[in-house]
Amino acid sequence: MVFRKSASASKRFQAFDFLATLIAVVDGDGAVVFANAALEDALGTSRRTLEGSAFGACFNEPAVLRTAIDGARSNDFATLRYEAFLRRASYEPLPVQVTIAQGDKAAELIIEMTPLEQQVRHDREERLIDQALANKELIRNLAHEIKNPLGGIRGAAQLLQMEVESRDLIEYTQVIIHEADRLQTLVDRLLAPHRRPHVVGDVNIHEVCERVRSVILAEFPRDLHIERDFDPSIPEFRGDREQLIQATLNIAHNAAQALAERRAAGDAQITFKTRVARQVIFNKQWYRLALELHVIDNGPGVPDTIKDRIFFPLVSGRDGGTGLGLTLAQTFVQQHHGVIECDSMPGRTDFKILIPLP
Repeated sequence: MVFRKSASASKRFQAFDFLATLIAVVDGDGAVVFANAALEDALGTSRRTLEGSAFGACFNEPAVLRTAIDGARSNDFATLRYEAFLRRASYEPLPVQVTIAQGDKAAELIIEMTPLEQQVRHDREERLIDQALANKELIRNLAHEIKNPLGGIRGAAQLLQMEVESRDLIEYTQVIIHEADRLQTLVDRLLAPHRRPHVVGDVNIHEVCERVRSVILAEFPRDLHIERDFDPSIPEFRGDREQLIQATLNIAHNAAQALAERRAAGDAQITFKTRVARQVIFNKQWYRLALELHVIDNGPGVPDTIKDRIFFPLVSGRDGGTGLGLTLAQTFVQQHHGVIECDSMPGRTDFKILIPLP
């Protein structure tokens, strides 16, 4: 009888196995009817062991879960959320946000547990998406507002240069023309990702990494080591190869410049690491498979003052930097339905590009 019940539950709730969040279905007494694969992995316990056991024993404070279950059974609420610690074999307790909702059957409750770290990441991704959209609109409007008067300033300086005879005054007009051209170049760079068509083809991410590696080593031929840590099983995918090269190059070039002291000491290193991520959620979407491309350096880390703003346009942690490299990289990756994340501390900075795979 137990086997038939387990098999029936597994069939009814098999869709939960495709979710990255932790799911348990319990009966009115709090006994586990079903546990999805993500919960098995998190607890380090098999589904067969969990089914039929009291789910409250998996929490540091089982009484809170018991109270929530009693409230659901008495129809005090439709959905309840609270924070708790999930006990795991051989690991520290996992902080999670617990959501309890009534199931299709009156005697069943669905308990969803989202690791708080994952919840924070989702919130951060949502902010990045909103910021990217706002930045895109701001850049377009600002660039067009600058272009028209800029052309007038340059034209007036050229006419003035033709009229003056003093060498000193000509030098001043040349300064105006030069600075106008510099601003025009900056505006063109701001608008570039929104003008260029998205050219889609088959992309091999390791060919992208090799191209970037050769460019970086050509600029920094000495005192910089670039390590490859590739997963050869990663399939080709459809994308814009040139955009992905530019995005990766912008990140790697920033890393190489940040490694100035390490290069002087002779131990500067950048690592290109590729992996396949499974059952992941980013940009509010669930993906069965995704590419992970890490660009890791052993530099000083991103300054704390700009950590939350590194993808904003014109924000740079380096003297003389334009602050456009990471903004353009994020734009190009988002056009592939992906996202860039940054984890930085002194001695290790990891920029991770996530892109869905077929």
